[in-house]
Amino acid sequence: MPKKGSETDIDEGLYSRQLYVLGHEAMKHLQASSVLVSGLWGLGVEIAKNVILDGVKAVTLHDEGTAQWADLSSQFYLREEDIGKSRAEASQPHLAELNHYVPVSTYTGALVEDFLSGFQVVVLTNSPLEDQLKVGEFCHRHGIKLVVADTRGLFGQLFCDFGEEMILTDSNGEQPLTAMVSMVTKGNPGIVTCLDESRHGFESGDFVSFTEVQGMNELNGICPLEIKVLGPYTFSICDSSNFSEYIRGGIVSQVKIAKKISFKSLLNSLAGPDFVITDFAKYSRSAQLHIGFQALHQFCAQHGRSPRPHSEKDAAELVTLAEAVKAQAPPAVQQDSLDEDLIRKLAYVAAGDLAPMNAFIGGLAAQEVMKACSGKFMPVMQWLYFDALECLPEGQEALSEDKCLPCQNRYDGQVAVFGSGLQEKLGKQRYFLVGAGAIGCELLKNFAMIGLGCGDGGSITVTDMDIIEKSNLNRQFLFRPWDVTKLKSDTTAAAVSQINPHIRVISHQIRVGPETEHVYDDDFFQNLDGVANALDNVDARMYMDRRCVYYRKPLLESGTLGTKGNVQVVIPFLTESYSSSQDPPEKSIPICTLKNFPNAIEHTLQWAQDEFEGLFKQPAENVNKYLIDAKFVERTLCLAGTQALQLTGSGAPFWSGPKCCPHPLIFDVNNPLHLDYVIAAANLFAQTYGMMGSQDRSAVTKLIQSLQVSEFTLKSGIRIQVSDQELQTSSSVDDNRLQELKAMLPTPESLSGFKMYPINFEKDDGTNFHMDFIVAASNLRAENYNIPLADRHKSKLIAGKIIPAIATTTAAVVGLVSLELYKVVQGHQQLESYKNSFINLALPFFCFSGPLAPRCHQFYNQEWTLWDRFEAQGLQPNGKEMTLKQFLDHFKSEHKLEITMLSQGVSMLYSFFMPPSKLKERMNQSMTEIVSRVSKRKLGHHVQALLLELRCNDEDGKDVEVPYVQYTIH
Repeated sequence: MPKKGSETDIDEGLYSRQLYVLGHEAMKHLQASSVLVSGLWGLGVEIAKNVILDGVKAVTLHDEGTAQWADLSSQFYLREEDIGKSRAEASQPHLAELNHYVPVSTYTGALVEDFLSGFQVVVLTNSPLEDQLKVGEFCHRHGIKLVVADTRGLFGQLFCDFGEEMILTDSNGEQPLTAMVSMVTKGNPGIVTCLDESRHGFESGDFVSFTEVQGMNELNGICPLEIKVLGPYTFSICDSSNFSEYIRGGIVSQVKIAKKISFKSLLNSLAGPDFVITDFAKYSRSAQLHIGFQALHQFCAQHGRSPRPHSEKDAAELVTLAEAVKAQAPPAVQQDSLDEDLIRKLAYVAAGDLAPMNAFIGGLAAQEVMKACSGKFMPVMQWLYFDALECLPEGQEALSEDKCLPCQNRYDGQVAVFGSGLQEKLGKQRYFLVGAGAIGCELLKNFAMIGLGCGDGGSITVTDMDIIEKSNLNRQFLFRPWDVTKLKSDTTAAAVSQINPHIRVISHQIRVGPETEHVYDDDFFQNLDGVANALDNVDARMYMDRRCVYYRKPLLESGTLGTKGNVQVVIPFLTESYSSSQDPPEKSIPICTLKNFPNAIEHTLQWAQDEFEGLFKQPAENVNKYLIDAKFVERTLCLAGTQALQLTGSGAPFWSGPKCCPHPLIFDVNNPLHLDYVIAAANLFAQTYGMMGSQDRSAVTKLIQSLQVSEFTLKSGIRIQVSDQELQTSSSVDDNRLQELKAMLPTPESLSGFKMYPINFEKDDGTNFHMDFIVAASNLRAENYNIPLADRHKSKLIAGKIIPAIATTTAAVVGLVSLELYKVVQGHQQLESYKNSFINLALPFFCFSGPLAPRCHQFYNQEWTLWDRFEAQGLQPNGKEMTLKQFLDHFKSEHKLEITMLSQGVSMLYSFFMPPSKLKERMNQSMTEIVSRVSKRKLGHHVQALLLELRCNDEDGKDVEVPYVQYTIH
């Protein structure tokens, strides 16, 4: 059995992606924290699920009630057979399976003080205000951190009280910034100027430290200094008037300084609240909802229920109660007038229980629990309100009370908000989910809860080629330890059918791409209602985006990076597509920096990876190619790439600025880093020759001690390249040298039976010596250049290009995606109804903006966007297919356009500059015949249409931009 809580070391195999978000120290604090989650409706189980996945010490589930039909609307661990049973006890076995390091217990009694005192964090969900105040005062007095969360239909509320002296160790979780110093003035204050290669990125109020400053030695090792930013490359520090003169060099590094933050108790905060302000919930709207939720608590206390769905009588009563609350509100939250329309809508939907809202608020609340336990990331200070009223029907279409009555089924909580009509539409939807990882699991859970694809004719097709790994279990909550090595798509399909047995999921293990368009063909896409991406790479996202544009299908796009997440909704003819805007390309490291002037650990890690490739992969591949083809060596040596070394002339000292002068390391067998490098390299070399290696450090040490290591001597006359341009200035091997090298090689015939084994880098196998070599090689080179070393954890993050991930962000992002899905299924046509989202739970930061409309183009005063196209019917009335000449004539007569170039994919079918003989040959050929001949492949039977791209001239001979052509074959 695994050890529990603080008794165990951190399981890096399980928590690897989360550790890159939190760090080891914060994770240790989590493992020492016991958490109470009170209220096991949909919101409570969502929070409990995330907190358990995150890896706290223990979780206790509290609920005094029994499961009802309405609970099935969003409580994904309750089954129909659980109706009438304790919510807490029915949920416990499912939650306990999520993480075997976290014991999960239940409690069904009253929240008395003796019981509460055993927890570090208490979470209250959907609880009466009277209970919140009672528990809140006890927790505040006794230093127990409190999170209060509530969802009411399309409205959500979150409150945090982490005590009067919470220690915040890191407000944003970002890696500390570093910059290279080019000048420091003497003065009060001193002015620091950084190299203008890139902006320093600091903010006023940051603390920094200095190293390697020459001349002004007082800065080296000084206690962290608070700075004031003066510009993108400058900032001021302390009084440097009495410091020595600055000569050159230096590195300035950001230092994270812990600070205390103070919270009001719930009682005091009700009267004088602080709100998290977002693009969506401005201060005035938050203040209105603050009043509305208090009035809602009064209504529920008086009637023993929420306002009836879309009841005008109950809505009017809630407005009256809200007016009374407003009249008694202190000046801090006093509003000139009550937003009666907002309060009325709160009443209309308050009885609703929506899985997407619970996913969003539950993700946020669980993140606040992590902040409370670890002291990492800025907490919500102290109230956050959110609503998604734009999900309601557009225009004047009003829902009546009779359309929203409960029917004693699992969708009652959703029908209360949207009526029964939307429920029928959801059930008939046919969706394609691409990816079954973390986002895919959460999407499938939300699909099942809202009833997507659960009715007649409805279905979800999910595809994912991957198998389940241990590290997936920390975020991909549909998987269990016994599922490791199973296929993700099959496992998610089986797991989600336990959540809602009515859902129809078809699982595939097929990559989406041009090579599988015979599977995901015209028939497949034309039968879909929409697509949801759950992908982890840009290329696949862009491919699916192009398919959705071509087939004119809605696309729900989302992604996460640690505590950051984004959502984009793509609607045919209404919005731009995913590919319409792209992030700037990742900044690459100049080759000359890697080879000659590293100044950061990222540089040495990339160099180490290049060394790995150059030592253990490329040589073995080259040998194997030579054994097959002796001329391979000649072709390789004749390629440009041998060094032609040059020097640049400059007035500045050569080793200055970002160019750090390296120093040699003297091999020491007693230095663990030196020995790590030798053992890893030796074992990897052995693998390339198919030999057994050795992990016996004492034996290797003894062997090395018997060897004579040559003393390092500095070569003279070396010329160092200082730019990539100089590196690329190279010469081929001359003929004489080529002949010498060839003569040194044995013939392939003499090496009959010999074979080498190239090694492909694999970061996740801790026994294959790959990361051992990368870490050792990188840190040795870092020592050469006086660069701070990186531990294995950080090295693996950078070298392995690992994407940090955490369950809370995934849950919140997918909640927002699913809210957009409501709008898509209803067919919203107002651009402002949709919301693209950008969130960072660490700050916390929330930005909701309307998507951009597609860019318009024109020809002949006709407007078109990326969603428009020409349509041409290939099959003529006479039963024959259109020829190229007929195609060109068609565009000239129908659209007054002269086609100058015509292509399909990378195949050029026609251009005005083609040789006359080729043009004459093609003019009378059918379009599909030309495509097959030029592309040198037959069109598959699944191909119903071709996508053709054009360049055209108008009647005046001017080049005009036109949409593509959908050329229908049959």
